Amino acid sequence: MRPLRSTLLGFQPPAIGEEEIAAVTETLRSGWLTTGPRAALLEERMAAFLETDHVLAVASGTAALHLALLAVGVGPGDEVITSPITWPATANVIEHCGATPVFCDVRDTDLNIDPALVPALVTERTKAVLPVHFAGQVADLDPIIALGLPVVEDAAHAAESAYRGRKVGGISDASCFSLYATKNIAAGEGGLVATNRDDVAEAIRNMRLTRRGDGSHYDQVTAGFKANLSDVLAAIALVQLDRVEEHARIRQRQFDLYDEGLAGLAGITPLVRDPRDVHALHLYVVRIDADGAGADRDAYQRGLADELIGTSIHFLPVHGLTWFRERYPGQEPLPVAERAGAEVLSLPLSPAHSDDDILDAIDAVRRLHERFSA
Repeated sequence: MRPLRSTLLGFQPPAIGEEEIAAVTETLRSGWLTTGPRAALLEERMAAFLETDHVLAVASGTAALHLALLAVGVGPGDEVITSPITWPATANVIEHCGATPVFCDVRDTDLNIDPALVPALVTERTKAVLPVHFAGQVADLDPIIALGLPVVEDAAHAAESAYRGRKVGGISDASCFSLYATKNIAAGEGGLVATNRDDVAEAIRNMRLTRRGDGSHYDQVTAGFKANLSDVLAAIALVQLDRVEEHARIRQRQFDLYDEGLAGLAGITPLVRDPRDVHALHLYVVRIDADGAGADRDAYQRGLADELIGTSIHFLPVHGLTWFRERYPGQEPLPVAERAGAEVLSLPLSPAHSDDDILDAIDAVRRLHERFSA
């Protein structure tokens, strides 16, 4: 076993280098602080990367989801079917549209929405389905799209994912990405909407700023939002886009180390990755079954913190959080999601980490397993 760490291993620090710093400095000197040429270039380059017709840069992944739902017609009184294994923003934006989130249970293998359960949740009020690509594994989209409803993907974890040979970004009505600090393409904040639908793209262009036009000759065509992306953040994202392949190789190496190092530990199981798809390798999530592992997820998380290994939980089921639990007291149980919410633990993963960092995390898990299983 490796010696204990003397410094904290952060869970998912961004991999920022001198190139990003230089890009921000150049942008500041250019005089463009708000939306300008770099945001436009990011849209152009991301459209090529995602193999889609349109990419719209916005202020956050949450804004991307909100505007995309509005663009496909979600409004007051509607219902949107979504996954409970996600960050609350996925459900919050449905509420912001005046609609109701309808939570569908997930598959036990990858914790993505279970497409076999979606049809039974469709009613005359269902306006859209919002699947989440959890941890970088694409949800099973074809049976969801076959329902004939608008589909808006929460692709915050999936900037590099592909589904059955098709890149995420050009499959459904809209795919929404995040540029948050922990994401594979990290700008600190920001989001993107990718779509092949001209009408969806035009609607989002009109909504992300409250005015259109040049200089003082402007007009307003809809009740819009302040949801545009600044050039400063776009400059960081452009450099990160240049480094996508390099960073993907590092994350693949880290996944391989975890797969090998954690193999055979009873009660500690990584999520299934479908070999038919391209996984974005955004999170390395294990499920900890107390019966096999000797202790529950929370005990392992505390133990790892004591060894200066940072972790996170992705995710606590949204329907069980206080606001949603009290707002929808009649929510049917979602047993797969609820069990997963008590078991999932995300281990350190970042291109900023070295192999030794990941090996430290593995050894710490193995030490705890030996102690808890004794």
